[in-house]
Amino acid sequence: MIDDTLPLLMKGYAWLPDARRRNGEGPLWTRLAGRRAVALHGTDAVHWFYDERNVRRQDALPGPLLDTLFGRGAVHTLDGEAHRTRKAMFLTALREPRAVGELADLAAVEWDRAAERWADREEIVLFDETAEVLTRAVCAWAGVALPEGRDGARRTAEDLVAMVDGFATAGPRHFRARRARKRQEARIADLVTAERTRAAEAGSHTGADVSGADSGVLAAVARHRDSDGSLLDPHTAAVEVLNVVRPTVAVTWFLAFAAHAQHRWPAQRTRLVAGGAEEALAFAQEVRRFYPFAPFVAGLATDEAHWQGEKVPAGTMVLLDLYGLNHDEKLWPDPYVFDPDRFLGRSPDRDTLVPQGGGDPATGHRCPGEDVTVALLATLAPRLARLSYDVPDQDLGIALSRIPARPRSKVVLRNTQGAQAGRPLGAVRTR
Repeated sequence: MIDDTLPLLMKGYAWLPDARRRNGEGPLWTRLAGRRAVALHGTDAVHWFYDERNVRRQDALPGPLLDTLFGRGAVHTLDGEAHRTRKAMFLTALREPRAVGELADLAAVEWDRAAERWADREEIVLFDETAEVLTRAVCAWAGVALPEGRDGARRTAEDLVAMVDGFATAGPRHFRARRARKRQEARIADLVTAERTRAAEAGSHTGADVSGADSGVLAAVARHRDSDGSLLDPHTAAVEVLNVVRPTVAVTWFLAFAAHAQHRWPAQRTRLVAGGAEEALAFAQEVRRFYPFAPFVAGLATDEAHWQGEKVPAGTMVLLDLYGLNHDEKLWPDPYVFDPDRFLGRSPDRDTLVPQGGGDPATGHRCPGEDVTVALLATLAPRLARLSYDVPDQDLGIALSRIPARPRSKVVLRNTQGAQAGRPLGAVRTR
């Protein structure tokens, strides 16, 4: 059996869809890093993959991924009751409509403040600026204090971006991600310890039980008890705080893609400016479907795993094709055409639109922050459309060989101005 590690590194997002086209509709048996693997595709495969009787996550994630993207001891590495108990603390914050709305509102405020600053600068890199906007918003919302100093938010944003940017590569990007994670885990572990001390002192002063009185993600994680009844150690607590903050800042990638779409198809800008919430939501969903985010997700087969009557040996690496499913012509007519109309007036099927995984977020491993991603995109994409700016010559190409992909130039804008009376909203002057 041929090892496909090198083709994966060379082709990135295109590797699995290309291999599947050559292989046909059935499971694709291969090897990755010398380990036997099987890649699955389709909505039935989504249902099968997220059934814990078939696929487990414990010991499935390689060390380099834990040391950059997720963190050691993260909820992503748990199964069964331990996973459900740990994940429960995320669900209220990340899926309760009021909490999601509060985060989107904070992001809108930070975006508007940033846009005022952009007007005084000749040129901005939208990707970098958006990362700082989202960092300020999510840290305020989560109760995570930023480092003191004028550049505290910027340095934190750079670390959070680095964790995502370096998880799927070797070399400088990967080691930058490791350093960033180590730095932020240490910083937030100290914040968790300080939060517990503060809560204990408040309880001793009032004689009250304050275990459920604090709001914010940091406080919720600090007081969370796992399925064995124990508090998380400060390091693991920091990991889980970062597993809220980091994915929120990763929406930066989607917003860069939103800018790419608005530039490539100017009619989309006009629609966002003139339209309402429904247009913004449809645009957000199509950005998530059309552009590359996660190529696939992986787990390990259990002892009882059978796919379509075929035994999958225990310990086999199981890959679920996400990028290919989002571009499957059987599910999405003209899948390589950017068309938000496909989402107007209807909600996407849970296991058909899977840029951040499939399954039930309440019980499985699907990202619980999906609602946050959609809300932030639907809130900020129209604000971007209402800006007026020049687009200088730059390389806006998106290389599918790079994971995670993004426009190469990170979207450079010049002479950025907000919408003004008498000036067309969303005017774009391309040089």
